[in-house]
Amino acid sequence: MDFLSLLMPAAGGAANGTANGGAMGSMPIIIMIVVMVAMMFFSNRSQKKKQKEEQEKRDSVQIGDEITTIGGIIGRVVTVKEDTIVIETGADRNKMKIAKWAISTNNTANEKAEAERKAAAEAAEAEKKAKMEEAADKSQARRKKSKKKDDTFDS
Repeated sequence: MDFLSLLMPAAGGAANGTANGGAMGSMPIIIMIVVMVAMMFFSNRSQKKKQKEEQEKRDSVQIGDEITTIGGIIGRVVTVKEDTIVIETGADRNKMKIAKWAISTNNTANEKAEAERKAAAEAAEAEKKAKMEEAADKSQARRKKSKKKDDTFDS
């Protein structure tokens, strides 16, 4: 079989007169179907993972957290129920009842996560600095020892 018969299964099979041409011509179609199914599977999987993370974020809202709704309203959580929450907004503390699915971000949780990341970075930096100082001290101690040995050999 030549390359043209693979690209054009009907023409290739009819021109060659072989029964095998139709089977070879269906391979690209099968491959495309398999690729499409794999793409749909991975796309659906990532979407479900994202939905699960959002649901966990909404379920973790506690009284006192500052949240932002999908409409852009920022408030502090006063009451948490199964499907709804009550938030206070503004200086005059207006209370609003909203559905949990309307929560866009939990600002308090984001601030805590950012503070933890910053603390971890500072701890890593301090540990790195301590190791560098320790290495410098060891190096200085080695130099002193080698200098003493040189002095004893000179005598």
